[in-house]
Amino acid sequence: MREFIYYSETARTSGNFKDLMRAGRMDIVCHVVIASFFLSNKMRDDVRLHLVFNGPPDAPKHLELVSTPEMSEFISKKDVAGLIKRMLYKYKKGQKRQVFPGCFIEKKSFSKVVKELSDQGKKIFLLDEKGDDIRQTDITNGVFVIGDHEGLPKKKKKELKTLAQMVSLGNEIYFASQSVVILNNELDRRLQ
Repeated sequence: MREFIYYSETARTSGNFKDLMRAGRMDIVCHVVIASFFLSNKMRDDVRLHLVFNGPPDAPKHLELVSTPEMSEFISKKDVAGLIKRMLYKYKKGQKRQVFPGCFIEKKSFSKVVKELSDQGKKIFLLDEKGDDIRQTDITNGVFVIGDHEGLPKKKKKELKTLAQMVSLGNEIYFASQSVVILNNELDRRLQ
């Protein structure tokens, strides 16, 4: 199972938004979801995506999406935005709630999500231009941490210092959704 964590310092933590760009760049979130799960003619069946939102009004929120056949209906940006809104609306205090098959929401911090995955024996990789070349790194059983359009805040990077290995996708800095595509391609090539 390939696993990604997308962190956004500004993404809204309630479903009452209309404009994706003004909702903490929810448009980027939609692109990351599509890039994580979909290929040209099919959906990937081996992905778990953690979205951690730290924006207003009720941060933090952890949305977990896992490949299921039902997810195949959320291929457009509009559909993904609708799913995220629905998940945020269905949040119940003190619960990890399944809103749709394979789609869960709960109140959980970025640090706690990363720590739990690390405690499960997963290797945590933080995408950073100063990191080790991904092509020279064993990324088996990895979880890849990707920041939003502002990148991962320094405070969050500091939290990862002992848990994560920094890896680079090359000499260029890519959009979050492009980074997911590159990571998926790298994983596809290694699994062939």
